Amino acid sequence: MGIVFVLFCLGILWLLRIFLLVMVRDIININDFTILVEEANSDRVITDSCRFDEPLIAVAFYGSGNVHLSMDYRDQRATYDNTKGLAISFYADDTVDCVHTISPGKPLECILIATAPKNLEKLPNGEGELFTDLLKELVNPSDSYVEGPRFFMTPEMERIVGNVFNNRYEGKAKMMFFRSQITALLSHFFWQLSSLETKEIKTTEREKLLRAKEILSKNLDRPPSLTELSRQIGLNTFALKKEFKELFGVPVFKYLQNERMTKAHELIRSESATVQEAAWHVGYDSLSSFSNAFTKKFGFRPSEIKV
Repeated sequence: MGIVFVLFCLGILWLLRIFLLVMVRDIININDFTILVEEANSDRVITDSCRFDEPLIAVAFYGSGNVHLSMDYRDQRATYDNTKGLAISFYADDTVDCVHTISPGKPLECILIATAPKNLEKLPNGEGELFTDLLKELVNPSDSYVEGPRFFMTPEMERIVGNVFNNRYEGKAKMMFFRSQITALLSHFFWQLSSLETKEIKTTEREKLLRAKEILSKNLDRPPSLTELSRQIGLNTFALKKEFKELFGVPVFKYLQNERMTKAHELIRSESATVQEAAWHVGYDSLSSFSNAFTKKFGFRPSEIKV
């Protein structure tokens, strides 16, 4: 699996260079898994479409950006908005187009881990059994595209995704690093999948929680209080705290803190801001407090970022 898929994606990469400010795509083969790591920023709205060369079962993990995703097949379409922090599993055959719409302020960060159904029995360490037991609807699909379980990643999973996109390794060391992180990410995915609660959050409440997440992300320097946030989305404070954690796997202001540090890292790495300016941008007046919080999250000081 993977040769036609690799060539097809590389062709798209060449075409997009005219429009994109940044486009990075790594394709890694580990045992019978193909891993696609994609990162893209655009100064205008543009689509990136891929079609796989054979049926596959895949898990996709989305980092920052809230890029729009659609799965198009025959006359049908499955769409996904608010993808930031989302883990989604699916089956797709060779008639399905995977389409990302990249736009200013909504970049693409995606890690796709895929394998062909015929490879499940050959996967090492019981991985095939995990797919068969926890992703039954994908192992025995009823259509060209079948969506499996999806949920917002835990902080541990988000940290791994962040590590992949912010790694500072090159050559063989980079490959070793990718292999370790992908294995850890799959382990967390299946563990979370096996322990998910059966309680479903109502659609109307889910929309309010997504709105709360958006408000926090857009107001990193001056975030609303919990009471004000509750008022803005029309959900009482108790429900906001409880259901935000259920949906996103982290408390409200832990999410805010993660967003602040991630945004600051992005600003410094892209040289869009100095360390002091990044601190101000995400709401820190004290440079020492910012530096301590940054080091706690990433394991190195903001001045040590490799640009």
